[in-house]
Amino acid sequence: MAKLYFRYGAMNSGKSTALLQAAYNYEERGQRVALAKPQIDSKGESTIISRLGVSREVDFLISPQDDVFELFSMKMRGDDPNALLSHLEVPPVAALLVDEAQFLAPSQIDSLMMIALKLNVPVLAYGIRTDFQTVAFPGARRLLEISHSLEELKTICRCGKKAIFNGRKVGDEFVFSGDQVAIDGVAVTYESLCGECYLQESGGRLAP
Repeated sequence: MAKLYFRYGAMNSGKSTALLQAAYNYEERGQRVALAKPQIDSKGESTIISRLGVSREVDFLISPQDDVFELFSMKMRGDDPNALLSHLEVPPVAALLVDEAQFLAPSQIDSLMMIALKLNVPVLAYGIRTDFQTVAFPGARRLLEISHSLEELKTICRCGKKAIFNGRKVGDEFVFSGDQVAIDGVAVTYESLCGECYLQESGGRLAP
């Protein structure tokens, strides 16, 4: 039976690079993969972009109201008369890879599990656990609750220690209030920080 995997890490831990590498590994062995990401991730629009400069178009975007199980079934199994794959002889999808999975709703994470369990398609979800205020994203929380497998992708803080938090910056200044979702490089930037450096920037606060 296929499984749901959650591969998580702080910002700049190579999540998108790892996703694209996993897609390459599948395809190198002649297997077909499907790539998706939440529509709210406006950086790159319908493209997954890694910090190493590698990029790739997704097969479909997930909007907040989408039933991911139905969307995957329609887009990747040829049920959509407007889909490029419709009426074509194509191999089955060997794996679904989802970038920025923390932006999905908990019910959409449940749909990813249903894809693994009911359709026997492994789902590899990549994302971060917590926002700039150290609060879990609802999608990431659900992934931590139900995923078959959890894997941390590691990166380092500016001080050389392991980074676990995501500091948000406007210009050169760290900020600790605002909406939970603000896309990196669009209105703000982020810096991965260890616990000690996060406290130093936040004035000793871990929670909002």
